[in-house]
Amino acid sequence: MSDYKKTLNLPATTFPMKGSLTQNEPKILDGWNETDAYEAMIGANEGRAPYVLHDGPPYANGHIHIGHAMNKILKDVIVKHRNLTGRQAQYVPGWDCHGLPIELKVEQELGGKNMFSILEIRKKCREYALKYLDIQREEFKRLGVLGTWDKPYLTMTPDYETATARELANFYKLGSVQRNKKPIYWCGSCETALAEAEVEYDDHSSPSIFVRFPLQAQELAKVFPQAPADNSFIVIWTTTPWTIPDNLAVAVHPDFEYDLVQVGGAFYILAKELVAGCAERFGWGEWSVRATVPGSALEGLIARHPFYDRPSPVVTADYVTLDAGTGCVHTAPGHGREDYETGLRYGLEILSPLDDEARFLPGVEFFGGKNVFEANPLVMAKLTEVGHLLGSEKIRHSYPHCWRCKKPVIFRATTQWFIAMEHDNLRGKTLDAIDNDVRWIPSWGKERIHSMIKFRPDWCISRQRMWGVPIIALLCKDCGDAYFDGDWAHSIVDRFATHPTGADYWFEAPLEDVVPSGLTCPKCGGTHWEKEDDILDVWFDSGTSFAAVVEGRPECSFPADLYLEGTDQHRGWFHSSLLASMGTRGVPPYRTVLTHGFVLDGQGRKMSKSIGNVVAPQEIIEKHGAEVLRLWVASENYQEDLRISDEILRRLVDAYRKIRNTCRFILGNLSDFDPAADLVATADMLPLDRYALNMVRSKHQTIQAAYENFEFHKVYHTLHNLCTTDLSSYYLDIIKDRVYVNGATSLKRRSAQTALYHMLLMIVGDMAPILSFTAEEIFQHLPEAMRPAGSTVFAMRVPEIEGALLTEEEEATWDLVFAVRGDVTRAIEPLRQSKALGHSLDAKVTIHATGEAFAALFGVAADLRDVFIVSQAQVTDAPAPAEAIRGEVESVAVVIAKALGEKCARCWIYDENLGTDPEHPTACPRCTQVLKEYHA
Repeated sequence: MSDYKKTLNLPATTFPMKGSLTQNEPKILDGWNETDAYEAMIGANEGRAPYVLHDGPPYANGHIHIGHAMNKILKDVIVKHRNLTGRQAQYVPGWDCHGLPIELKVEQELGGKNMFSILEIRKKCREYALKYLDIQREEFKRLGVLGTWDKPYLTMTPDYETATARELANFYKLGSVQRNKKPIYWCGSCETALAEAEVEYDDHSSPSIFVRFPLQAQELAKVFPQAPADNSFIVIWTTTPWTIPDNLAVAVHPDFEYDLVQVGGAFYILAKELVAGCAERFGWGEWSVRATVPGSALEGLIARHPFYDRPSPVVTADYVTLDAGTGCVHTAPGHGREDYETGLRYGLEILSPLDDEARFLPGVEFFGGKNVFEANPLVMAKLTEVGHLLGSEKIRHSYPHCWRCKKPVIFRATTQWFIAMEHDNLRGKTLDAIDNDVRWIPSWGKERIHSMIKFRPDWCISRQRMWGVPIIALLCKDCGDAYFDGDWAHSIVDRFATHPTGADYWFEAPLEDVVPSGLTCPKCGGTHWEKEDDILDVWFDSGTSFAAVVEGRPECSFPADLYLEGTDQHRGWFHSSLLASMGTRGVPPYRTVLTHGFVLDGQGRKMSKSIGNVVAPQEIIEKHGAEVLRLWVASENYQEDLRISDEILRRLVDAYRKIRNTCRFILGNLSDFDPAADLVATADMLPLDRYALNMVRSKHQTIQAAYENFEFHKVYHTLHNLCTTDLSSYYLDIIKDRVYVNGATSLKRRSAQTALYHMLLMIVGDMAPILSFTAEEIFQHLPEAMRPAGSTVFAMRVPEIEGALLTEEEEATWDLVFAVRGDVTRAIEPLRQSKALGHSLDAKVTIHATGEAFAALFGVAADLRDVFIVSQAQVTDAPAPAEAIRGEVESVAVVIAKALGEKCARCWIYDENLGTDPEHPTACPRCTQVLKEYHA
């Protein structure tokens, strides 16, 4: 008896049951470094078609957060999958190194910026970025992400800065760049212009005021000859009282009707539809309408500013609405896009007397030196003093805030650099490319970015900071006009390329080295020049990465196959990259754009330090290992917002354990298998093995299609169900008896091992992009004879199983067998619960079937004992007795009885013919034969 265990083919593998991920993952990373797994992965596809996933650069500032981890893991999954399926997919990671956050940090460390030169500050910014770049690089590598980590792209290196500046010069040559005074988003706290992508909307409390603008008698009489001469007004509404000092007009809609309303001895002009509501708000007890005219009739009236001695003409504009207010819009061309356009149409001054801190200039009467938000109550007090404030209240509304300091921003007219959206039909060409040339995943991304491009203003590309790529231009000291010839700019850019610190050349070079000899201002004839000291918008920096990397690196090719970032990048990197490429190349920089959502906590709340629900990737790795973090990314539908919590991670740890143990079982049963000698031709395999292998191949194909379509949650669920249900609970359970008990080299065992061999390679190939550490560990634990060529799993190629494994008839038969197996299992379970049976091997099963079911089951009757995991099974077409149990399969009934005979001491199956060999009196005939061969 004790010797029988030695004669069994029990699993044998050095692959451990426990993953011990936190201890083993660093060892695997060391192995990847030593063997250069990335180069092995890439090298396996030498000469194959390339696949370019272009990395959007994270900001080199601080440790990575969970969103960074998700983003990099998603990219790694795609790159590894494309390489594993025969495409050479290089991964060049990058970092965004310029910009305000780093500059502000450096200023804080230096104690201010006024004591240091621009070159000193730029040097400190470069050092700061490098410090966190190194930190983030190690954190990304710890996730198991493979790439050219020793040769990343950085937006602050000379080659990259040169590429960025060259794109600016290209825009110059095309005539797309303009320098104008326009209202743009401005942050008074950060003292710089902001791009659309640098503005976040949040709730804000603003004073809402109604103000009356006096109308002189002769003016009013032009439209209302019957009105009295004095005490007449047009009424406006605004939520930015601080802009009243810069008012230059009042806008009405040409097609709306406007009433002249009498209230006592005063007369007011308001939109007809809003009179009643305004009267109630202003406390007008009695009022009457004296006349009604269309808005177009009011055009040209000259109102007066409520507290300055200047005119405020009535103009018309289509953007006036009746949603709120009075239907008469206060217009300050220096503080709003629509106001600005109206100002241009009517020749109004673009008035914006503010400094960079958003304070009124000293010469502004009543409010000089005051910050605009401080000025709000002062303006209201002044309006009250002069008797023109009709009403006020506080309202909460969505208001733009600075992405960096989180403080409210303003519209401020300043002289800035712009790329014109209408020049050479840039807007139209871009919209056409969005609709026809790019695949957007999810599909709603198309509508989102289409709307943004359709309605966006000209692209403001200038920033009033120091840390970035300079705008290469000269300013005339005599008249302020700018010189920015394209060929001249290209000549300056050439010097960036050979300078040790790239764009620092612009700030270091003497003026005479950059001003063309004999240059005179075309506007005033002046010869006194100075260098422009604005820098480029960082979105222009990152948006030109296609030129610096996709075109500039030998690992890549233009256009990229894929850009992958968060949904916020429709107004950020996707947006600026598209405009930059369309503007200079006329084609998009990408073929496909894939977006992911944001990470929320388990309750669906945004992560916040104040709430205390922030989950750091480092904490998850230290507790569970990076593999569980990778599994979490794949398990969620990342195209929507994802949730993460301890409970979610615990479930994934359990799922990981089951997947791992399935692979361990298969490995253990292949310890003596040499494909070169032992592989069974598919035609000679047992039908059950062919059926199971066909099922795994089908799941493998489903998984591969899901990878191609970026549906990684389908990969996870298919793989998880395959390992825990389709294999562990069915096939692997069924074949234990066959692979443990039968002769080591028997066809029955080798057939099952052949199936297991193919299954394992498919499973490892399917899991490698996601469960990279575990796939590598399995690969290294494969028996030497089984291991495919290559030093790493990522150089492995899963051999294809050609042709059909089953006929349609065979597949239908085995589908029926497994359906009946479910009925048998359900019939046995109550008997086990009642202790009438112990193990299912204590049972004998009789299947009563009729018609086609009987014919199909009878044909595979010899296999049913194995499939049902019982000691005896038979099929009959005799009528089912009364005690037979009918399950879910029609025309089939099940009878369960105690197995006949005695229990074999070796295989535990009951048999009526034990002891046919005196040397093995407790063994069944099958085991007796195996024992004879074993001892031979």
